Amino acid sequence: MSTPLHLCKLHATGNDFLVCDPAETITGWMGSPTAALAGLCNRHTGVGADGLIFLNRGSDGADCTMKLHNADGGRAEMSGNGIRCLAWLAHRKGLGDGKRLVVDTDAGRREVDLDVDPLTDELRAATVDMGPVTFEPSAIPLDAPTAFDLEAVFHGTRYVGDAAGMGNPHLVLIVDDLQAARVTQHGPHLEHDERFPNRTNVEFVAPTAGKPDAIDMRVWERGVGETLSCGTGACAAAAVANRRGLVGERAVVHVPGGDLTVELGETIRLGGSVTHVFDTTVDLDDFKPRRVRPDAR
Repeated sequence: MSTPLHLCKLHATGNDFLVCDPAETITGWMGSPTAALAGLCNRHTGVGADGLIFLNRGSDGADCTMKLHNADGGRAEMSGNGIRCLAWLAHRKGLGDGKRLVVDTDAGRREVDLDVDPLTDELRAATVDMGPVTFEPSAIPLDAPTAFDLEAVFHGTRYVGDAAGMGNPHLVLIVDDLQAARVTQHGPHLEHDERFPNRTNVEFVAPTAGKPDAIDMRVWERGVGETLSCGTGACAAAAVANRRGLVGERAVVHVPGGDLTVELGETIRLGGSVTHVFDTTVDLDDFKPRRVRPDAR
């Protein structure tokens, strides 16, 4: 017996997601959801993605809801790039008024302004009100008296940075040479820093040479690894860079997958492109964990 799941693959500045509708397909499935989601996101044996998003119809003024899973199958609170990808599919399904989408996430309600191609009626970019940044340790959450000037030493490399909360935790490190930053080597260790009870995303950030109000960023995402882009990470990085006098209230964040715009105020607004890659249908039963006989060779 098969359990079909219809998926829409999209990316926002290279940060790619599988978006499906509705979530009940897998919540009523008799397999292991976490293992199945990790299998779907696996780039070698699955469809491949940085995360998977369930889109459901909203209520109480929300057009839809967003349930986000990282590539390891675990839940995550929020993704600025992911919510823009969700907005693409929601718009195609006729949710919202064509100009704005209201989305309930695990980090709270978010409003998304839609930039729709007038010829194709396809979403090409979106700007999200990401809510406020917090530097309050208990809200990040962070087990430390302050979120500022945190020191971490790993294999002789000393990092100093600030923690920030964007509905999920971030550790933003200002570095001299971004290309030389050992993101994949040190990222896993920093993600599991014991001061972050829920683990943390880690941003390596440097000012963009010759460009005021711009920063370059690489990111190690919690539960995923290094990715081409991270929306909440760009917001956290811009907020920390602003606090340190590196950028003003409007910043461009250059990531390996493209450019994001961040506007700082009482809340933070994140803007960037959205690209549809393909639609597909998979059988969830193909992603059940397989038992291997002890005598199997």
